[in-house]
Amino acid sequence: MGKLFVIDGTDGSGKQTQFEQLKQRLTKEGIDYKTVSFPNYDSESSSLVKMYLSGEFGENAKDVSPYIASTFYAADRYATYIKQYKKYYDNGGIILADRYTTANMVHQAGKIENKDEREKFLNWLWDFEFGLYGIPVPTEVFFLKMPPEFSLKLIADRENKFTHQAQKDIHERDKNHIIDSFNAACDVATKYNWYTIECVRDNKIRTIKDIHEEIYNEIIKHITEN
Repeated sequence: MGKLFVIDGTDGSGKQTQFEQLKQRLTKEGIDYKTVSFPNYDSESSSLVKMYLSGEFGENAKDVSPYIASTFYAADRYATYIKQYKKYYDNGGIILADRYTTANMVHQAGKIENKDEREKFLNWLWDFEFGLYGIPVPTEVFFLKMPPEFSLKLIADRENKFTHQAQKDIHERDKNHIIDSFNAACDVATKYNWYTIECVRDNKIRTIKDIHEEIYNEIIKHITEN
C-alpha cells in the first residue's frame, strides 16, 4: 500500500503553487512519486464536472445539489485512480494530489448550512468514495487555511496579472461560495484531523517558501516511517 498526500483549500489559497513547489522539491531530492490533479481535465471522466463548473446545470453553485455535484467528481476520481495510479499506489508508491475527495468536503459541504445535514452529507460522501468506489483514503491532507479576505484579494491580483486566463467557474466567481467553503473547510479539517497550514500570521500572508517547508517536512516524516 502506498502513501497519498493531498493539497487542498478554498479558491485562492495557493494550492497549485504549493503543489508545484512540492513536485520540484521531491524531484530534486530524488524521491519517486506520481501526481494527480482533480478535476482531471485531461480525461473524458471530467466531462460532467466541466459542465457543472461552466454553469450548464445552474449559474450558481447552490443550484446543484451537493450530492449530485459530488457524484460528478467521484466518478472522475474513480476513473483516474483505476487508469492512472492504482497499480503504482498498490505497490507502495507515493501519490501527490492537487485536490481530492477533500475538495467535495469543502465546496459541496459549504452549500449546506444546517450542521446535522452537513454531517449527514459528509458521512454519505465518505462511504460513497472510499467505501463504494474504493479509492484510497489520504495518508495526510494539507489544508491551506487562507481566510476569504486574503484569498479574494489573491484571486483579484491573479486576474489582473493574467488577463488572458479563462473565464472563472461558478465556484470562483461567487464570493459567498468562497466564504461558505472556507467556513465549512475549517469545520471539516477539525472533524477529519487534517494538517492545517495557517497561511496568515500577524495579518500577513506567509511566504511561499515558509509554507512549503512546513508541508515538505511533514511529508518527509511520513515517507521515512517504517
